[in-house]
Amino acid sequence: METQTNVEHAIRDFKQGLGRFTEKLPDVGNKYMEFTAACFREGAVSSKNKHLTALGIAITTQDEYCILYHAKGALDNGASEAEILETVGVCAAFGGGAALAQGVTLVQQAIEQLSPHSH
Repeated sequence: METQTNVEHAIRDFKQGLGRFTEKLPDVGNKYMEFTAACFREGAVSSKNKHLTALGIAITTQDEYCILYHAKGALDNGASEAEILETVGVCAAFGGGAALAQGVTLVQQAIEQLSPHSH
């Protein structure tokens, strides 16, 4: 009997949940699966790079199931550990950059415009 990891269990749980959803709402579930399959097919952008992109989005949006699913998709499509970790690094830069951008603009504007001393 093959032993599954926690990650494999989580991916299986997601797929089973999607299967149950599709049984109850087949038109939506099947169309969703067809759409996503088409999106991740090899094209001008490789399937590997599509999964790395999706992994980056999943990390940024903190979507745990999609993080696991697309990490596996990236690995299954030939991504190296270095490519995946660089994707994580870009997400960290983007997330930190977004926080800094908001801090140096909107937060400072709010302080300037809403501070009792500014009126």
